[in-house]
Amino acid sequence: MSLPLMIFAAGRGTRMGALGANRPKALLPIAGRPLLDHALGVARSAQASPIVINTHHHAEQIVAHLEGAPDITLSHEPDLLETGGGLKAARPLLGPGPAFTLNADAVWKGPNPLAQLAAAFAPAEMDALLLLAPTSAALASGPGDFFLEGGKLRRRGAGATAPFIYTGAQIIRPDLAEQVQGRSFSMNIIWDHIIASGRAYGLVMQGGWRDVGTPEALAAAETWLAAP
Repeated sequence: MSLPLMIFAAGRGTRMGALGANRPKALLPIAGRPLLDHALGVARSAQASPIVINTHHHAEQIVAHLEGAPDITLSHEPDLLETGGGLKAARPLLGPGPAFTLNADAVWKGPNPLAQLAAAFAPAEMDALLLLAPTSAALASGPGDFFLEGGKLRRRGAGATAPFIYTGAQIIRPDLAEQVQGRSFSMNIIWDHIIASGRAYGLVMQGGWRDVGTPEALAAAETWLAAP
């Protein structure tokens, strides 16, 4: 299944501290390549087309880095719109049907995460299919995000822990972002609407994934990628 893709690369990267002060987090190097290039490798291997990348923080550096790439369109955000608002702004570039989204601040090993989603996506039943990792194996702090019940997503309650964490890869209907009022809002608002409709599903990933949101996580992910 070939689908359009949006890569989220607009964030300020504040958790990166000094590393992200003068360049976008998506261009921080890991294993000899910028994070954004790792995401593009995943996207192109899955034959995603077109590829849309949103920009904000030090956008001119991403523009220069991607110069001459014919398969990429940029969606620039003069004001930071968060993930849901970014998807809403990019909607005209993604076309009428479902699309992949992928966070730039992650690295992967094993089977292509987008190909896994494409093989499991059933548009007649699903408005969103999120790729999940077991919280216990994610090497990320926090109580987890979701439960799975018959393949459908359920949020964890306040103070509870959940067995699965969102990896930053999904298939979703971008048009659903247009039902949310305002310009800047989280993807969580869209998900909550889809969960309430019973059309939000999760898929437990095969392979490995590491979130790269802090300097410590960046160093740990570099070591992980280098390991056999």
